[in-house]
Amino acid sequence: MDSETKKFLSSILQDLSRIDYVKPEDIPNIDLYMDQITTFMDAQLETSKRHSEDKILTKTMINNYTKNNLLPPPEKKKYSKEHVLTLIFIYYFKTIFSINDIQGILNPITDKYFGKNADYNLEGIYREVFGLEYQETKHIMHDLAKKFQTAMQTFPDAGAEDADLLRTFSFICMLSYDVYVKKTLIEKLIDHQASKDAPKKEKK
Repeated sequence: MDSETKKFLSSILQDLSRIDYVKPEDIPNIDLYMDQITTFMDAQLETSKRHSEDKILTKTMINNYTKNNLLPPPEKKKYSKEHVLTLIFIYYFKTIFSINDIQGILNPITDKYFGKNADYNLEGIYREVFGLEYQETKHIMHDLAKKFQTAMQTFPDAGAEDADLLRTFSFICMLSYDVYVKKTLIEKLIDHQASKDAPKKEKK
């Protein structure tokens, strides 16, 4: 592996190592107006932007999430800590899934735990889930390094210019296949959960 390739791999892994999640204790315990929500989300998730001008969250997005039954409506135009937690889940899901699929993932959770004094609440679920994701980053970084090294061994007879293009393409294809397999699995889990919930809704 040449020095330029090693630098590129190192930069990817450094970016991943900086991935963090919004900690519940960083979310205000007071209800917020929409402007305050968008400002908070922009500040907290700025490092996840692809381009500096990208918007994490807008008023239009929030209104659409409420209209599409992804986000419970605010109380007197104010949003609770649980609203913020739900918006963070939506933010990560929306890069991969359709509105319908996000409903299939989130609605069973918000219907049962949002604003409820149950054994589990939304903040506890958020802590548990994102705690796992944070630890999983190390495994993902190791897997990425393996895939990158495998891709760099493809097209061994290509010239320098062709090799760079083709090996980058190999790496993208490997990552895309990984995403495809996981997305397919998630969709099957969503459909399975929906089939389990359907009889309950019919009884109501």
